[in-house]
Amino acid sequence: MESIKNAQLGGFESTFSRRNFLTGAAALTAVASVPKAFGQQPTGAPRGTVWLYISTYTPNGKGIYLCQLDLHTGKLEVLRPVAPALPASGTTPSTASPSTIALDPTRTHLYAGNEYGPPGAVTAYSIDRFTGNLSLMNGQPTAGAPAHVSVDQRGRYLFSAEYSGGWFEVFPILVGGSLGPAVFQQQDLDHVGPTTATNAPPGSFAISAHEGPNGHPHQMETDPSNQWVVGTDAGQDRIYVWKLTTGATPPLTPAATPFVNAPPGDGPRHFAFHPNGVWMYSIQEEASTIMFWHFNPATGALSAQEIIPSVPPGFTGTDFTSEIRVSADGNFVYGANRLSDTIGVFSVGRDGTLTQISHASTLGDYPRIFTIDPSGRFIVCGNQRADNVTTFRVNPGQGNPSQDHGDEEHGPGSLTFTGDYTPVGSPSGMVFLI
Repeated sequence: MESIKNAQLGGFESTFSRRNFLTGAAALTAVASVPKAFGQQPTGAPRGTVWLYISTYTPNGKGIYLCQLDLHTGKLEVLRPVAPALPASGTTPSTASPSTIALDPTRTHLYAGNEYGPPGAVTAYSIDRFTGNLSLMNGQPTAGAPAHVSVDQRGRYLFSAEYSGGWFEVFPILVGGSLGPAVFQQQDLDHVGPTTATNAPPGSFAISAHEGPNGHPHQMETDPSNQWVVGTDAGQDRIYVWKLTTGATPPLTPAATPFVNAPPGDGPRHFAFHPNGVWMYSIQEEASTIMFWHFNPATGALSAQEIIPSVPPGFTGTDFTSEIRVSADGNFVYGANRLSDTIGVFSVGRDGTLTQISHASTLGDYPRIFTIDPSGRFIVCGNQRADNVTTFRVNPGQGNPSQDHGDEEHGPGSLTFTGDYTPVGSPSGMVFLI
C-alpha cells in the first residue's frame, strides 16, 4: 500500500522548517543517571538492570507484576506479582483488569485504570523504591471502563480515557498520593464515524470503535508543556484538546478549537509527542495509519500534515493498531499493528515527516502494548493473546530517510529479537521504574 500524503487530508501542505522548532531532547544514555535527573534515590534494581511493571487483564493475568530487564542482554524476568487483582472491599472498587498504568513525576506512586464494566475504577498505589513492592492506597469508581490513564507533569491529576461508556474523566491526586472523586467528566455522545475507514488496507473489515452509538475515548494525556490535555476518541474520529488550569474547577476547559477530525472511520487511538513539543503523531486503529500533526503550544491547535500506512508495505486485510512511541532522541517513531503482529519503524525527517524504514514481527499474537527502556537500547512488547512478552534490541544510529542504508532490517533504529520470551498472562500496560 502506497503512502498517502495530502490526498486524504483536504490538501494540507507542510510549511515546516527545522529552525522553527525547539531542539529535541537527547536520548538517555545511562540508566544510572536517570534517578538523579528525576531527583530520586536509585531503585533497588541490581546494577545493569531496570525494573518494569506490567499490568494484565483478568483472568489470564493476576494483577500487576514486577519484572527486571537486563540492559546488557535484554533478558526480561518476572520477579513476582506486586498488586493482585482483588474484589471490591468497602469503599475501594475491585482492582481487577488493570489495563493501563502510569507513574507520578516523583516515581513514588503508581496509578492503574481498571478496565471492567462500565463502571470501572482507577486505583492508587505507593511504591517502595527499594523493593519495588506496591501498596494499595485507594480507588475511585469511574463512569466508564478506563482504557488509558496518565498523570500530568506536576503530579496533580490523573487522566482517564474510558473506551466503554465513552467518558473522559479527571481525578485529583491528593496530598500523599491517593485519589479524590472525579473533578471533570465529558461523555462523547453520537457523531460516530462510518464503519469503513477512509484509509484502511485493501480488504479490511476493521470497524471495532465505530460500532456506536457513542464515542470510544482511548487516550488522555498532557502535551510536553503541561498546558494542554489531548484526548483521542477512536469512534468519533476526533482528537480533543483542553486547556489545563491547575486548581481550577473544573481543571479542563475546551481549547479555542475544541477538537480536530481524523479521516472518517479511521479511528485515532493513541498518540505520542516528539521531544520538541510541536510534532505529534497519532496511530489510527481501523485505518492502520500514522498521522503527523503540528501542535501549537500557544493555542493548543492541531493541524494535520501527513498520513502514511503503519503496516508493512503491501499488507492487505484486517489490522488493528495499538501503541505508538517516539524515541527519546526524536529520530524514530514506532507503531504496533495487531493481526499483522508487527512493529513498524519510521525515521523522522528534518520536517517531521515519516518514512517507514523497516518492520519487525512481534513473534506473538495481538501486540497491545510496547515501551522503550530508559537507556533506549531495548523495546519490550506485550502480546495480549499469546500471553507473553518479547524483547527486541534497538539497533544504534541516528538514521536518515534521505539516505539508502542498504540493509534496512538491521540499520539504525531497526529491531532485532533478543531470543527472549517471557510468560505473562494478557499483558496490557507497561511502565519502567526509574
